[in-house]
Amino acid sequence: SDGIPSDGMKYRQTGDGHPAPLSPQVFQILVSLVREPRHGYAVIQDIRERTNNEIHLTASTLYDALARLVDKEWIEEIDGPDDAVPAGGARRYYQLTAGGRKAAQLEADRLERLLGTVRGTSLATRKRS
Repeated sequence: SDGIPSDGMKYRQTGDGHPAPLSPQVFQILVSLVREPRHGYAVIQDIRERTNNEIHLTASTLYDALARLVDKEWIEEIDGPDDAVPAGGARRYYQLTAGGRKAAQLEADRLERLLGTVRGTSLATRKRS
């Protein structure tokens, strides 16, 4: 399911070199790691806060996605700060790689292009509740 969104739709790689869209969950994980490395629970909290609870990841979904992103070399596992060791042992921290940053930027660019198709329509002026 590399790059296949969880909405069940099939997206093809476009002929103009644009990669297939990322799932919202994968994109949000990458965005969560743009500013700083985080451990898994911090990623879940960050996504929940930034998306106003619109995207809620379970621990199992997150860790499956993190493993795939490590395999793709979009993120890497690193040692956390010395003061971040909980009683149960060291937490795994993750940071974005150059490839992950590029994938996140390409997806952000794709979403901007998509939003551009809506600008100037009545949909673009609707107030959010």
